[in-house]
Amino acid sequence: MAPEQMAEGPEGSGPQPPARPLDAIDLDILQMLQADGRASIRSVAERVHVSRANAYARINRLIEDGVIRGFGARVDHERAGQGTSAYITLKIVQNSWRTVREQLRQLPGASHIALVGGDFDVLLLVHTPDNKALRELVLTRLQAMPEVLSTRTLLVFEEEDLEPQS
Repeated sequence: MAPEQMAEGPEGSGPQPPARPLDAIDLDILQMLQADGRASIRSVAERVHVSRANAYARINRLIEDGVIRGFGARVDHERAGQGTSAYITLKIVQNSWRTVREQLRQLPGASHIALVGGDFDVLLLVHTPDNKALRELVLTRLQAMPEVLSTRTLLVFEEEDLEPQS
């Protein structure tokens, strides 16, 4: 495969070939695992009407192709002691995204980082124990980064994870 056809893989893994096309069974498997990441191979196979070996092979291929990036738990941040949530927008120095991204990954409570187009460059979702911890994160961590030109904090009053459509 020519280098120009290779997509960049997860950080540090180098280029990856493009993912293989997904069929209706693959999409059903993805939908099922999004709703219940702990579903057994047996239940997946029964639901999508394939053998257990086929379901296992398909899930492994989806993982190898990078379609499935991992499995995790949906957390109630308030019950987990992270009662304050905020989206923080950042304007950053041009061409500093990779450096900023690595620094943001190290922040306590950071749960989503996105490079975006528009009035700001980065959208960051954080969960902190309280407003004081949020203030410290913004004022002493984010605004101390030389690549960060400005920030704007949007306090989340209420949030809800959306379940995949069945």
